[in-house]
Amino acid sequence: MMIPRCAPVLVACMALCPVTASAAGPTVLDPNLHQLRAGPQREWADFPTDAEGPVLNVPFTARANAGECALRLRQKDVKQPWKVMLNGKELGRLILDENDTTIFLPIPAGRLVDGENTFKIEPGGKLSDDIRVGEVTLDYRPVKDAVSEATVEIAVNEDRTPAKPAPVPCRITVVSDQGSLMTTSAVSTERLAVRPGVIYTADGTARFGLPAGDYTIYAGRGFEYGIDSVCVSLKPGDTVRKSLTIRREVPTPSYASCDPHVHTLTHSGHGDATETERMITIAGEALELPVATEHNLQVDYHPAAIKAGLRNFFTPIVGNEVTTPVGHINIFPVKAGGPIPDHRVKDWAGLFGEIERTTAARVAILNHPRDIHLGFRPFGPERHLAVIGASLDGWDLRAGALEVVNSGAQQSDLMRPVHDWFGLLNRGLAITPVGASDSHDVSRFIVGQARTYVRCKDDSPGKIDVDEAVRSFREGRVLVSCGLLTEITVNGKYGPGDLAPKSDEVKVAIRVLGPGWTTADHVALYANGVKVRGESIKDGKRPGVKWSGEWTLSRPRHDVHLVAVATGPGDVGLYWPIARPYQPMSPVVRKLVVGITGAVWLDADGDGKRACAFDYASKLFREAGGKWPDLVRGLASYDEMVAAQAAGLLQSAGVSVADQEVRDAAKAAGNKVADGFVAFAEAWRESRIARETKR
Repeated sequence: MMIPRCAPVLVACMALCPVTASAAGPTVLDPNLHQLRAGPQREWADFPTDAEGPVLNVPFTARANAGECALRLRQKDVKQPWKVMLNGKELGRLILDENDTTIFLPIPAGRLVDGENTFKIEPGGKLSDDIRVGEVTLDYRPVKDAVSEATVEIAVNEDRTPAKPAPVPCRITVVSDQGSLMTTSAVSTERLAVRPGVIYTADGTARFGLPAGDYTIYAGRGFEYGIDSVCVSLKPGDTVRKSLTIRREVPTPSYASCDPHVHTLTHSGHGDATETERMITIAGEALELPVATEHNLQVDYHPAAIKAGLRNFFTPIVGNEVTTPVGHINIFPVKAGGPIPDHRVKDWAGLFGEIERTTAARVAILNHPRDIHLGFRPFGPERHLAVIGASLDGWDLRAGALEVVNSGAQQSDLMRPVHDWFGLLNRGLAITPVGASDSHDVSRFIVGQARTYVRCKDDSPGKIDVDEAVRSFREGRVLVSCGLLTEITVNGKYGPGDLAPKSDEVKVAIRVLGPGWTTADHVALYANGVKVRGESIKDGKRPGVKWSGEWTLSRPRHDVHLVAVATGPGDVGLYWPIARPYQPMSPVVRKLVVGITGAVWLDADGDGKRACAFDYASKLFREAGGKWPDLVRGLASYDEMVAAQAAGLLQSAGVSVADQEVRDAAKAAGNKVADGFVAFAEAWRESRIARETKR
């Protein structure tokens, strides 16, 4: 029971009326879930405005324990450390996981006393965190007995029609009838990676104990596969054997699933996935091209994959997350144990110079550009003008790729990094969009949840040609996925990374794919980052192809890049949960699944080259010879993003785009010009405020 800070009478009453624990069986110490809050601010809008307090205090009477006992409790939305105290001493901690989870903590012999005892949960740090916790039960049996009242044996096979079903690495998820991940008796081994309610198995089989009760057990294998499930009702002493069958629902021929941002506790020093567990989770999520990006280390997962007997399921690539005070850059392929770039550099010139000097990496990715690490946000408005893809510090981004979806560091506005990417393309940078998980964990953040599909031959996942994959990655021949996959073809032939030749009409064919357990409800087409078409998807729950269609565009008057984006609700089940935003900009949570294509360029001017919005704006600027009215009039046949780039050039030349005369001229030139100038003016104002605040 919660003790409100403003209720001293209730405290006294509770102290007089503690729960009495019986040795005859499990005793419920507190049947309720309580909302606790560390810090003064409400973290999420779906929590009540007023929390019950920062501490849960539960007095109870018990007898001294001669042997280990078990404390069972349920927790939700735990992001920061929380201590579990028993009689004034720390017993353990809640697990760092936002998912609804039922855990068991061992109570060592002698920690209970005859008579009155006190169980307490309190914050373990100073950072704000809203959690739900409670449903506390004391069991005088050891944890291994409390979680092993019944035994379950699961075998998972892949339906390989017309071939016979065969065992397959996968994820098994155990959910109670209350919707909580349930701790099992399973432990991690050379064949299993285990966390409360989650078992990754290297061979499709697992045997584990569970408390008596009703459960749903799910089997899945990442984004490309369907989910199979079975309900079981367990009584003490039961042994239940179940077979589940999963099948591929998302066809991805000639695309290899790549997660270019993968960690382990073994090498990076935080998170919880050991190297062996990581091999099992990679195979269990059907990743084909995992890139080892340990912090300032260059590690080869090949020996661990061989030892785990899983090397034929994927082709590991050696990489490095160069982790610096001025951002994190993933690089690959590099030599395991080879020279490491100096991570102490203080600017991008030094950072990229170090990468080029010490490694032969052909790919460099700017990670989580909107996140703050060591006080530095790469694309914060104080240093980056996102609408035109320009650095306010004069720093050149020499990376060739950008994380647009990081499932381990979700954004409050999922499209914000996507628009950052659009701005870089419009500036003239050849940037590949990236989906990555940034997972350090077995199940808290799922490896490969966000991923990048790279165009290459993938008939044999264990023998993928890394050079071919890297070449496609650099050329932008990719699709970004987090629960959905979107494909785009222009004029029946050209896809991501291609330059489609000049034509009178532009026919854009789009497909949205996904498993039956995700839903797509909208698809949109962007030209130079501006939405030009959109449509609701009515039957977006079906597996495989959820939507397909074709839009015909008039030939634009200048080169543009086309990108298709599909989205849907992100409230996926506990068999594949999507995390809340990592560094939220809003207390309102809107989880989404998303599929984003790479960019297809249209050679509208017929010169055989890609020209970006900045190229056109620069040409018009030069032709105007410093006369801003001529420049603004010349923008009339161009789109918003060319206009925004032109506004940036004017601002740099000392012409304020906020002046009424300039705004009126832009409006007279047409809506697209006016919109581009407004977009730049708003971004410029935000950046000025951010820079002044930082001072």
